Amino acid sequence: MDRTYFGQVVLVGLGGFLGSSARFIASSLIHRWVPLAFPLGTFLVNIAGCLAIGFLGGLLEPGQSLGNSQRLFLVIGVLGGFTTFSSFAYETLSLAQSAELAKLAVNVAGQVLFGLAAAWIGYSAAQTM
Repeated sequence: MDRTYFGQVVLVGLGGFLGSSARFIASSLIHRWVPLAFPLGTFLVNIAGCLAIGFLGGLLEPGQSLGNSQRLFLVIGVLGGFTTFSSFAYETLSLAQSAELAKLAVNVAGQVLFGLAAAWIGYSAAQTM
């Protein structure tokens, strides 16, 4: 592993630590303040992550000011740790903007259906232990 790659891994890891910690704190506070039988904390964190990745994605457009190190730290690290749903939303938006509707449909349906199926399989496996 060369030094540049190691530095990139460290940036993503530090960002991931901050994002995961922020997700835990935000979600916990929301659940404490608004005790519902609905995952409102996760819901709001995912929406906030989508807003943030859309904003940062806009900064990544040609001629904008976000460099590779900032992208690794903020987009992949912080937002990747904060919520992976933001990445899903941004990638799906990119497919829509590229008019790749078949890929968009497969991405949305596949991630939702397979994600739910995987969660059910994992949950079921844990219940049998």
